[in-house]
Amino acid sequence: MPSGRAHEAINLTVLGALALLGLRAKGPALWEDPWVLSFALGYLGGTFLLTPDLDLAERGVRASRRWGVLGLLWRPYGWLFRHRGLSHTWVLGPLTRLGYLALLLALLYGLLQGVSSLLGSTWSLALPPWPKEALWAALLGYYLSQWLHLLADGILPDHDLRRFRRPR
Repeated sequence: MPSGRAHEAINLTVLGALALLGLRAKGPALWEDPWVLSFALGYLGGTFLLTPDLDLAERGVRASRRWGVLGLLWRPYGWLFRHRGLSHTWVLGPLTRLGYLALLLALLYGLLQGVSSLLGSTWSLALPPWPKEALWAALLGYYLSQWLHLLADGILPDHDLRRFRRPR
């Protein structure tokens, strides 16, 4: 199993190769495409902040340290998901981290709404609309970064299926 640095080096090498292939195909216009920025942000977020190894947050893995003090919020994730268990599956693993992050953000939003109402003020969150294509690109970048991590750990795509097969 590679170290956190090795995982990051692998992911950055692949991202660099993808950028070179994109430049060769599209030229400098590649950098003007919002799809490319969304893909890169999802990919880098998955590489540095939302890695499958967050299930080891209690041990202080690199990804949890990058969250700073908020890295403590990932400890319950590690209690819920054992290392190389569901968090290291090809489809559900990345979804568990996105779902957990969504839960944390929803709790924060609810807390801010509660404090706001106690203070007698109104507060709302207005996010600019994102094109659906940009969201899909970010999700694709995120998933690709996760899959490279799993491949480096020696976990193949059929890993999820092998658990559910009955022995003959």
